[in-house]
Amino acid sequence: MPIKKSSVDMNVLLVEDNPGDVRLAEEALRESGYAGRLSVARDGVEAVDFLTHAGIFANAERPDIILLDLNLPRMSGREVLERVKESESLRTIPIIILTTSEAEHDIMNAYSAHANCFVTKPVDLDQFMGVLRSVMEFWCNVVKLPPMTYSKEH
Repeated sequence: MPIKKSSVDMNVLLVEDNPGDVRLAEEALRESGYAGRLSVARDGVEAVDFLTHAGIFANAERPDIILLDLNLPRMSGREVLERVKESESLRTIPIIILTTSEAEHDIMNAYSAHANCFVTKPVDLDQFMGVLRSVMEFWCNVVKLPPMTYSKEH
C-alpha cells in the first residue's frame, strides 16, 4: 500500500551505520511512494550533530521522526536516544528504534528512555522492506505529530 503524500512532507532522520540497510531503507521508501526527505547519520555522534545543528549540519532541518539503530559506532543509539529525550527542544520528536536486537533488556531500556516504538529488523530483504513500509505508513498517515517548531524554549 503506498504511503499517502501529506500536505507537508515529512523529514526523516535515519541513524544507521550499515550501508546495506541504508540502501534498503531508501529503496523501501521510494517503492512505497514516500514523498518526504530522508537524511542519514552514519553514527551516533553525527546524529547528535545533525539534531543540534553542529558543524556541517548547521542548516539541517529538524526531523519529524527518527529511525534509530542501537548499535552504532562512536556513540550508541542508546546514548542518542537519551540525549534527544533529555533535550527540551528535541524530546517531542518520535524515535523509532530499528535494530537487529531482540534482547528483552534492549526493549525495556529503550522504552524506559522514552523511545516511541521498538522494531526488530527482519533479516529477510522482503520482510525488512515490508516492516519499514508499515512503520512509515503508521507514522506518516495514522498518528498526529506535534508541530516541528515546538519548543518551550521559543
